[in-house]
Amino acid sequence: MIKDEIQIIADKYGDDRRTSIGFDEFDMSDEDLIPKEDVVITMTKLGYIKRMSHDTFKSQNRGGKGIKGMQTLEEDYVEELFMTNTHYYIMFFTNKGRVYRMKGYQIPEASRTSRGVAIINLLQLQPDEKITALIPIKEYVHGDYLVMATKKGLVKKTPIEEYSNVRKTGLAAITLREDDELIEVKITNNEFDVFMITKQGMCIRFNEKDVRATGRTSMGVRGMNLEDNDEVVAMQLDIQGNEMLIVSEKGMGKRTDLTEFTAQNRGGKGVKCYKITEKTGNVVGAKAVTEDDEIMIINTDGIIIRMECKDISVYGRITSGVKLINLKENEEVASIAKVRKTEEEQWGQEQVEE
Repeated sequence: MIKDEIQIIADKYGDDRRTSIGFDEFDMSDEDLIPKEDVVITMTKLGYIKRMSHDTFKSQNRGGKGIKGMQTLEEDYVEELFMTNTHYYIMFFTNKGRVYRMKGYQIPEASRTSRGVAIINLLQLQPDEKITALIPIKEYVHGDYLVMATKKGLVKKTPIEEYSNVRKTGLAAITLREDDELIEVKITNNEFDVFMITKQGMCIRFNEKDVRATGRTSMGVRGMNLEDNDEVVAMQLDIQGNEMLIVSEKGMGKRTDLTEFTAQNRGGKGVKCYKITEKTGNVVGAKAVTEDDEIMIINTDGIIIRMECKDISVYGRITSGVKLINLKENEEVASIAKVRKTEEEQWGQEQVEE
């Protein structure tokens, strides 16, 4: 009876819908609904990655103990830490010379103390393949290059456009010798000076024009002539700052003016940049900074401390510096990251260099 009455009403008063419902005229995707915001990305030595809000860590004074950054497995520690945007590409370079890519928002968000998810659940990595370098990229600009450095002192420069179409299964980024690894990647415009710093406290400075551009799968050329048992731990560009911040295993560090590093030809042995003693341990990282920058230091127990560079003393090349972080017995500095305060930064590497 109800059905019959409603049908009579529909026949007497009903008319066709005149308002269309839908988003056909709007070219929207799920990505358009995700807010654009700055985030911190961290990844551990064993390959656990997560995304956090950029204001999770507050600035502290030099020499503090820091705050707990994440719960790590035994023998695991934070190896990569940088700030980027949810809508920027994150490029993952591996020890086997391949590159993978995903957007920042595709990395699962987690709390400060959680471990995150295994990177193998997000990327189709090959057997025995691990991530050795990460860089955020806003867009692929014609005339820009990717400069890569390996721990054995090789450098390579390739137009960034050759990496614009990365497949889910990855893409060959560089050809490596059997005993070599990719340790650093930077975006450049063919105008900058390159600094390579080794774990034994040596540094070489040369202009990137000394490195001719080669194809995506090339091996590169000799950037630095290394001593026995030495290896490159960092590559920086002069555009990133006017001082070189160097940090050692035992939590010592300093700033040194870049003018103390004389430019020379590619392939030399370089000059001494850090005085290594039993108290300092080997160099673990170096960043080109200004006094307005902030840095994050991560130790092997997952403790993170954030401090302003102006609180770190300036010393000459052949010095050890001051204590930056208090370490317990058997703890060492694992890595350092540079935090940037300005939202717009050159070459798509907003907020933090790795």
